[in-house]
Amino acid sequence: MKRIMIITLLSLMTMVAYGQEKKIWDESAQEKKDRLEWWVNDRFGLFIHWGTYSLAARHEKVMKNEKMSDKQYKRYFDNFNPDLYEPAEWAKMAKEAGMKYAVITTKHHEGFTLFDSEYTDYKVTNTPYGKDALREWVDAFRAEGLKIGFYYSMIDWHHPDYTIDRVHPHAPKNEADYEKLNKDRDMEVYREYLKNQVTEILTNYGKVDMLWMDFSFPGEHGKGREDWGAVELMKLIRKLQPGIIVNDRLDLKEYEGGWDFTTPEQFKVNEWPTYNGEKIPWETCQTFSGSWGYYRDEMTWKSNKQLLVLLIESVSKGGNLLLNVGPTGRGTIDYRAENVLQDMGEWMKYNSRAIYECTQAPEEFEVPDNSLLTYNPKTNRLYIHLLDYPLQNFTLKGMKGKINYVQFLHDGSEIKITKPHGFGPGAGQGLGENDLNLSLPVTKPNVEIPVIEIILN
Repeated sequence: MKRIMIITLLSLMTMVAYGQEKKIWDESAQEKKDRLEWWVNDRFGLFIHWGTYSLAARHEKVMKNEKMSDKQYKRYFDNFNPDLYEPAEWAKMAKEAGMKYAVITTKHHEGFTLFDSEYTDYKVTNTPYGKDALREWVDAFRAEGLKIGFYYSMIDWHHPDYTIDRVHPHAPKNEADYEKLNKDRDMEVYREYLKNQVTEILTNYGKVDMLWMDFSFPGEHGKGREDWGAVELMKLIRKLQPGIIVNDRLDLKEYEGGWDFTTPEQFKVNEWPTYNGEKIPWETCQTFSGSWGYYRDEMTWKSNKQLLVLLIESVSKGGNLLLNVGPTGRGTIDYRAENVLQDMGEWMKYNSRAIYECTQAPEEFEVPDNSLLTYNPKTNRLYIHLLDYPLQNFTLKGMKGKINYVQFLHDGSEIKITKPHGFGPGAGQGLGENDLNLSLPVTKPNVEIPVIEIILN
């Protein structure tokens, strides 16, 4: 009996220790919901990838793509002088596009910092520009009432102690060469550097609303939580900024408090993402074209309608859209991105009510053909986004008795519920006893994607 009690006690101690090991942050489900509420409501944000790679103007990973040496790459640092940088203009552009928050690269994989770090000479204040670009950015975006987020790359191709891995520009072709290349590198030294820089950005710029850490790639010649010291790093992040929202790229998925939202990149999800069977907060990050950083000659730019559908579809599945721009080496926004942001802003000016505070519609509402649904649970309003404008008659399946009033969102004009128009065999057929018919104008309203607003009973 005594032996059984000892074994049971040891098992319980192991379970407690395991539970402690897997818990980083202690908060209730309601407290987490409250902490994320602003972000879930805002839905639409701006991503900014900006660094010395903007001078190369051919992808933010130009160093890796072209296998550049540190000496070759240094010319971009030596000439970084964004004399036309006006972050107030960026902030105004984001706000007019309908964006509510923004995230900027404080340090990307190249290792260059947009802030005045005490722990490196490879920083913006040592370039010809000479000023803390991050400080200027924070002040400008706060002045416009936008929430601020910091991207920080755990990957660092400049730091001498960061070990060469499979995604490094200097990754060898032969397995045996990894050990030789990393002989004098020490990740323990780099972990301390990582911790110190994260502390800087989370203490020197006031309240930070979001932190975007990037990225883990466990496995052979990869890096994961142990390499970053991720558990202790996340504890530090939570301590320095208790209200902050953090993404899921620190390889802490199974740790309670180790992440707040998931980040599908450059693709549209088929359905609301889940983890352990539960729907989770999510945000897709997307580019206007095929590059995150400024790419002068890249031509695969998405159209205004493609981007609007991306935004609407994300919200229709309970998610956010973080849309990226890559400023030029002189500190301006590419004219193609500026034009699309203006077009999106024009649509958002009249239709943002179908985006902000909205989410996936309850399953009881059937999605009409060639449409997307969003729903505001606070106001009990359903929004039908007409991706392909229909001809006059528009059927709402199973909606009889559920509607108080119907209107176009862009101008508040009434839409009448009528019997289907038309004559001859088949006219009016297919309308069930619980279905309704909306009579729409023949001519499509002068908006890219018209939205029907239904005020529900």
